[in-house]
Amino acid sequence: MTPLLAAENVGFAYDAATVLEDVSLDVVAGARLGILGPNGSGKTTLLRLLSGALRPTRGRVRLDGTDLASVSSAALARRVAVVPQETELAFDYSVLEIVLMGRYPHLGPFEIEGPDDLAAALAALESTGTRALADRAFRTLSGGEKQRVVIASALAQLDEAPRTRLRQGFGGQAPHAAHRTSHRLLLLDEPTASLDLKYQLEIAAVLRRLHDDRGISILLSTHDLHFVRAICTDVVLLSRGRVLAHGAIGDVLTPRLVADLYDIDARDAAPLLQ
Repeated sequence: MTPLLAAENVGFAYDAATVLEDVSLDVVAGARLGILGPNGSGKTTLLRLLSGALRPTRGRVRLDGTDLASVSSAALARRVAVVPQETELAFDYSVLEIVLMGRYPHLGPFEIEGPDDLAAALAALESTGTRALADRAFRTLSGGEKQRVVIASALAQLDEAPRTRLRQGFGGQAPHAAHRTSHRLLLLDEPTASLDLKYQLEIAAVLRRLHDDRGISILLSTHDLHFVRAICTDVVLLSRGRVLAHGAIGDVLTPRLVADLYDIDARDAAPLLQ
């Protein structure tokens, strides 16, 4: 079966500095895959390559078997949405305005958002538990609330059948199979990096619900062992720009491999996995 998204022997360098070298991984439809590694291992660069924001220096990235370089930005945005580490805004937008921004790949030139787009935005807010915040200024939210709103914007971006969702109500259910034309993928770069434990648990619950109820595939990067185990079934260990291991969580997160990944003693790694 063709993977939803695949990196094939990907390498990348900023000027003379090599960041990634010979990285290969597959993201299958329905995946909950984590990219785990310490700071500076190349996680953010790899996600930017997988999202099409960067072009690999070597190798290629494919979406449903098609080289990402030949996929239009609008078509890619309807299939793959990105939640960055931080969201900086030039203006004081409301929460609803932020989420409506996710509808841009569904609009034609000079077209403004209509009822279908509003339905998609409201459904996304409901799915992330932020519907009551719709009229709030984004800057007034807590860190966890901001992250859930940004995830809602990404979810609105991936919404293919807003009218179907509106008829069903805002309960977070997936659209009928006839209305879903393709698998969709949510990429998250260190989604809990600046959040305390309470908000980490909230984000973990939101991501599991989006995967289970909406059928959205999840690919996230993190340096947090506990978070990746709470969300993911499979994991890629990324060390100094190379894949150290790739497989099921139970097979890959061993004391020896975690010790190699974080450059610590295996005896110190063992308690981290309990």
